[in-house]
Amino acid sequence: MLDPLGIALPGMSRPRLPVAAGLPANIFRYVVATSAVHQALLSLLTIIVFLLDVVPLELQRRAVNDLVEGRAFRRVVLIALGYAGTVLLQGSTKLGLNVYRGWVGERAKRDLRRRIRAVVAAPPAASPAAEAQGIASAMIVAEVEPIGGFLGESISEPLLQCGILLSVLAYIVHIDPWMALAAFAIFVPQFVFVPLLQAAVNRRTGARIQVLRRLGIGVIANGEQKDPSGRFDEQMIERAFALDMGIFRFKFTMNFLMNLGTHLQVIAALLVGGWWVYTGRLEIGSVVAFISGIGRLTDPWGDLVNYFRDVTATQVKYRLFVDAIDRFSASAPASRAAPG
Repeated sequence: MLDPLGIALPGMSRPRLPVAAGLPANIFRYVVATSAVHQALLSLLTIIVFLLDVVPLELQRRAVNDLVEGRAFRRVVLIALGYAGTVLLQGSTKLGLNVYRGWVGERAKRDLRRRIRAVVAAPPAASPAAEAQGIASAMIVAEVEPIGGFLGESISEPLLQCGILLSVLAYIVHIDPWMALAAFAIFVPQFVFVPLLQAAVNRRTGARIQVLRRLGIGVIANGEQKDPSGRFDEQMIERAFALDMGIFRFKFTMNFLMNLGTHLQVIAALLVGGWWVYTGRLEIGSVVAFISGIGRLTDPWGDLVNYFRDVTATQVKYRLFVDAIDRFSASAPASRAAPG
């Protein structure tokens, strides 16, 4: 008998096939198979969070305009109290969302580690012991972490960041469409350089996983005196270092260009909005809210880029994980597949 994660419960007979068998090839199928209900609840919390995100912008605009127009300060106090209440409600909801995400992710890590342990408890007949132990140690210690961490936010994260982006974009278009158009024109180049740089990161991520697995095999082999010189290990360490540095260069170059684009958007808002305030076409509070809105766009856009970076990288890691599990399962001795 199995629990919902496919793990044999204490005191129950072992399944005929290893519990690691049958992992979906795509990580999102694994997400649905192991946490569909939790993903639905996470999505509900996410919608509440992003709907509340635009409220402080409007309250900020009204407070600034009331101060500039010399209205009763009591009205500003009420707006400030509303602002504090909104922030407290949104922050509390986001805290619950993040804790829930963490729980879902850790639950997935536990499941994957159990699957690895079930398959490589004894080295497969067709695989050397050093290879089995080296790959298993890399998988159970390092590779499970990013996969499980991604699972906790696999659906709620893009929903949250897209929701914030769309709600804030709609708000700044409502304030002034022309200012929004100027800011968006500066934003467009990111749709070109972000995918190009991300593709380079993904290629290095896949190569890095293979190198670390080979390094794990080499460490075990050295312990068995198969490579006493350690030359193979040194080559793999240098290769991992070179791949890591390549990932850093591309990732931080992308961050630099994205930050530059954000500051150019603020400059455009100051120039265009400032001129319209000067000519009496726009209120000062609208410019303040617009610049704050651009700031609110920076984080979700960056987080969304990071998410798609993680999607492609984690899918590579998950595919390699499943391939290793399938290989061990296929080459396992017949005695391991028999009933306990």
